[in-house]
Amino acid sequence: MNLKPGWLLLLSIFCVGVWSVPIDRNVGQEAAKEEVQEENGDTGLYYDRYLREVIEVLETDPHFREKLQTANTEDIKNGRLSKELDLVSHHVRTRLDELKRQEVSRLRMLLKAKLDSTNIQTLQMDHASLLKQFEHLDHHNQNFEAKDLELLISTATKDLENYDAERHEEFKRYEMLKEHERREYLKGLDQEKREKEEKRLQELKEKHSQHPKVNAPGSVNQLREVWEETDGLDPQEFNPKTFFKLHDTNEDGVLDEQELEALFTKELEKVYDPKNEEDDMMEMEEERLRMREHVMKNVDANQDRLVSLEEFLKSTEKREFNNPKEWETLETKPAYTEEELQRFEVELRDKEEELKRRAETLHQEQELLKERGKALEAQKKEYQQAVLEMSQRQKDQQAAEVQPPAGPNGELHFKPDTNKEEDREPTGQKVPAAPEVEVQNNLPAEPPQNLPIHT
Repeated sequence: MNLKPGWLLLLSIFCVGVWSVPIDRNVGQEAAKEEVQEENGDTGLYYDRYLREVIEVLETDPHFREKLQTANTEDIKNGRLSKELDLVSHHVRTRLDELKRQEVSRLRMLLKAKLDSTNIQTLQMDHASLLKQFEHLDHHNQNFEAKDLELLISTATKDLENYDAERHEEFKRYEMLKEHERREYLKGLDQEKREKEEKRLQELKEKHSQHPKVNAPGSVNQLREVWEETDGLDPQEFNPKTFFKLHDTNEDGVLDEQELEALFTKELEKVYDPKNEEDDMMEMEEERLRMREHVMKNVDANQDRLVSLEEFLKSTEKREFNNPKEWETLETKPAYTEEELQRFEVELRDKEEELKRRAETLHQEQELLKERGKALEAQKKEYQQAVLEMSQRQKDQQAAEVQPPAGPNGELHFKPDTNKEEDREPTGQKVPAAPEVEVQNNLPAEPPQNLPIHT
């Protein structure tokens, strides 16, 4: 489906990435299309996934897709297209509501992680207030409404416009850090080694600057070189219209930023080789970004970050197209001044001091925890010893109750049985035994012998 360039203004953010895909004409056209679609990188926006999913869901609605066909750039930028959200089908709205709830949940997790990392202690987190810092959704409403789509489009457009500037600033800091580390490394060497290393680094720098002439991006010489070496066509038969259609890989009628950056690969290969020590691939991507901005500035008349066929053909009629100025590569245009580097180094020192203070605080807290650990361990041993002594006393007490008492010489003393003593007579008195009576055959017993006879 071919969409109007206005809608592609929003979709074009999918094509903003650090890596660009060169076009290989040795493979089939379909394979090239699939490769470009697969390599569409992350936009760099922290809500990239949410943005992509919202667009994918909206494209499934026939009514909204029809409105996209007739929408222009202004309709998208000023939010008129957002009002059509009220007419989409119920299942699309339900899916959009679900996407928004997932995004809000993700943002809350990010906020919690940020607060935890900064050691900010709060009794109660006010998510409603914290979510106000995210401008790509309406935090007053849980459902996905027209205002959400309007905010998403306007925020993405604004962030996209600032994205290149942020990339330039990031690259500048990268270059300053690299120079700072080089100077610090040289300071740590003795005089002889320092001179030797400085000579080696200067040779690498000169080797990097010795490269073929780089054609100005978007010029006739640059495009003809792509036409000949990449497309395999006769440079004398160069045709701008045919060139445009060849490099409109997704056949949407415009050249987006990724398709443009792919055109500069041959020029960049003249300067940068990943196998060479002197060539920095971060600098190559910065060079690619500069080339794309140069073309957009001269060709993109309506500033929608897309190059239409009409804009492309008009650019070929300009004087700069046939007689461009010589392109100045990064080694001829430093990314920073000495004053900026000095301020950067002061900033680094302040951060190092802050890190040292935090490290010292953590060290003190660690030592305090160790001392507390030792005290707890000593207290634990005291408790264990007390438990053992108590257990031993209980055992001794139980043993004392079972064994008879011992005398002074260790002899055992037994206690008399008082119950049995009560049944006994006093000492010295004998108890006469009971007479034995024998009964035999039921006869009367004989009279006792030797007893006196009473008359």
